[in-house]
Amino acid sequence: MAAEPQPWQLGLPEPVTPLARQMAEFHNLWLMPIITGIVVLVLVLLLFVVFRFRESRNPTPSKTTHNTVLEILWTAVPIIILVVIAFPSLRLLYATERFEDAEMTLKIVGHQWYWSYEYPDHGNFTFDANLVPEDELQPGQKRLMETDNPVVLSVDTKVRLQMTSADVLHNWAISDFGVRMDTVPGRLNETWVEVNQTGTYYGFCSELCGVNHAYMPIMVRVVSKDDFQAWVKEAQQTHARVDSPDTPPAQLAADTALAEPKSAPDDSQQAVASAALKESR
Repeated sequence: MAAEPQPWQLGLPEPVTPLARQMAEFHNLWLMPIITGIVVLVLVLLLFVVFRFRESRNPTPSKTTHNTVLEILWTAVPIIILVVIAFPSLRLLYATERFEDAEMTLKIVGHQWYWSYEYPDHGNFTFDANLVPEDELQPGQKRLMETDNPVVLSVDTKVRLQMTSADVLHNWAISDFGVRMDTVPGRLNETWVEVNQTGTYYGFCSELCGVNHAYMPIMVRVVSKDDFQAWVKEAQQTHARVDSPDTPPAQLAADTALAEPKSAPDDSQQAVASAALKESR
């Protein structure tokens, strides 16, 4: 398992994509220093208030209700902090949606409660990925994380991810990739990923989607380019295509015959029918 968490590990999972690395840098170099500074400042203020204004030292409490300088500071400082955070945050948000020269496309469709995947650039085949039941797990497989058909991607390949849903809201999330995006019925969301390390990665649906929300894991195998091409050839033979194959000629002829309107009877047929009707009367 790539980027497997370790006991007592701190911080985010090991990033294996450019986006995940940018997110880790934003977290470690921007958010954590700011959060730590705020926590330390609030702690110091609390300790100062506890000792400076304790009853033994301050038997007559102050009745001050307003302080213009303090009110300006506690309003302006949070605004400045948010503005400082906004610039790298918006730049990162832009990077998640800005991608060019994608080498392949993977379409992801969420269902209750499994995922289906389509490879439009490699034969347009599709397959479903369901949770492997606990009683069917093989040695080495992980409980509630294995799927019967893992996604396979090529290493060092820029992949366009297109996501939608067939029923309710889902969320396709793999922390190692820096990807966490909703799949919305009737809407196509896009992002991209470029994994730089081979291995097996796991994720989960991160949007409450019903009773079996916890049982639709995501499993992605990242392999070398040669192994990916070999897998594609095999998958084209074992998985169905998204677009139906051409209708066989015999079936097409039968359907055409059924669809053609019946010809109107000629004059002789009408005469015979009229004579039979008179005789019956």
